[in-house]
Amino acid sequence: MTRTDTPPAWDERSQLTTFLDYARATAHAKCEGVSAQDAIKAPLPGSPLMTLSGLISHLRWVEYSWFQVVFLGEEDEGPWTDEDPDREMRIAVDIPLPQLLDDYEEQAARYRQLVADHDLDAKAQRPIRDGRHVDLRWILLHLIEETARHNGHIDILREMADGRTGD
Repeated sequence: MTRTDTPPAWDERSQLTTFLDYARATAHAKCEGVSAQDAIKAPLPGSPLMTLSGLISHLRWVEYSWFQVVFLGEEDEGPWTDEDPDREMRIAVDIPLPQLLDDYEEQAARYRQLVADHDLDAKAQRPIRDGRHVDLRWILLHLIEETARHNGHIDILREMADGRTGD
């Protein structure tokens, strides 16, 4: 997976999609070579679900929720429930990290096509919490922010696991 934050062109779509792909690729890079045991460690006492595997699963399912459920208006078939709203992080410890990363990348390829096929001004089928219908541009910006924020968590967990640091 190529990791660059420099877009092939300077139009808005290229810049947004390049930064989202860069953030996705960073999550992958930070997980390279991590042991199966370290992938499921939750070293932060106040965050028992925060594992490398859990965060990759969360990123995958967050994109699903924004693109398929909110933007396209599909039925929500995510792993979460009202009783267990963070289930995507809980079940991730039972799935090998390489599989989670492969699933995340496979899904990202589908969403790249979805974004290519829609105007950035296209409105989501479902409203957000405040009742407004965001546009595809906002969803991309939100996913860039969310993925970048969780990359910081991934970075910390990786350093705690085996000392590996880097960008």
